[in-house]
Amino acid sequence: MASHRRPKQPSRARVTVLTAAAATAVALSAQVSAHAAPAKPNKDEVKAQVDKLLDEQEQAAEKYNGAKEKADQLRKQADQLQDQVARGQEQLNELSSGLAAVAGDQYRQGGIDPSVRLMLSSDPDGYLSQASSFDQAASTQAETLKSLEDQQRRLSQQKQEAAAVLAELDSSTQALNDAKNEVKSKLEEAQSLLNTLSAADRLSITQGGGTASRGADRVDLSNLPQAGGYAGVAVSKALGKRGAPYVWGATGPGSFDCSGLMVWAYAQAGVSLPRTSQAQGSVGASVGTDWHNAQPGDLVVYYGDRHHVGMYIGGGMVVHAPHTGDVVKTMPVDAMPISTIRRV
Repeated sequence: MASHRRPKQPSRARVTVLTAAAATAVALSAQVSAHAAPAKPNKDEVKAQVDKLLDEQEQAAEKYNGAKEKADQLRKQADQLQDQVARGQEQLNELSSGLAAVAGDQYRQGGIDPSVRLMLSSDPDGYLSQASSFDQAASTQAETLKSLEDQQRRLSQQKQEAAAVLAELDSSTQALNDAKNEVKSKLEEAQSLLNTLSAADRLSITQGGGTASRGADRVDLSNLPQAGGYAGVAVSKALGKRGAPYVWGATGPGSFDCSGLMVWAYAQAGVSLPRTSQAQGSVGASVGTDWHNAQPGDLVVYYGDRHHVGMYIGGGMVVHAPHTGDVVKTMPVDAMPISTIRRV
């Protein structure tokens, strides 16, 4: 009769080892999952991120515009001050030379007391005449000395002013470089995101519609009200640049950023505007924030920090330079939150 043996039960130690191995396998699997490549963002996710980056890029671009304008002004001021210092130094040198010549003449003639020289002179009349000349020379010396002191004070002040302006220029140049680097960083990040999409999807995001493109150019311009005066000229010039590429820091005539388009268009009408959208938000007279009160040529400044600007053209539309990758086009005036409307 065959014997039946009970299967050998695993030892407690073996069970412990197997359980630990299983736990390790689960942990390793979890780690692999955790370190797996993140899911590729879809078109909508890329679009949202690109919109945000392009807004941030435009903010940085307006900082750059402001810093560049300030640096240009400071550089011009520094050049003028340095020219003044150079001319002042030349005048100081001339005064010093004249004073030295007068002092030398007096030294050569002033070794004997004037009364003694009169007594010893064989020509008293000639001596008295010469003495009068010496008195005049002494008076000239005193005037020259005073002019010399005044010029030294002016020169010292000019040197201090020049040094202060140059120091401010260094600070402004650093701000300019920081803003430039920030713009480049945002654009590179946006481009990296766009590169994950197909060419058609990239184009639809940068120029297609929605927030990233800030609206399509579908307005019927034949129905727009006609503006007169310099505002009419500015509107006409701005609309004439539709299709010109957005380039940050550009003021035309071939490419523009948002505030640069406003500067260029109004310059064609003989009107000078400040360089940045923030400064343009304070120009002229306020029309409030209700676009229904706007007239063609008014500047419509957007967002709380006023980092974007367009020009009202009538019919509830503005013309503007949207962002990198897009072109000058029209959009509904209320496509973005209005901060202020200004009448130039």
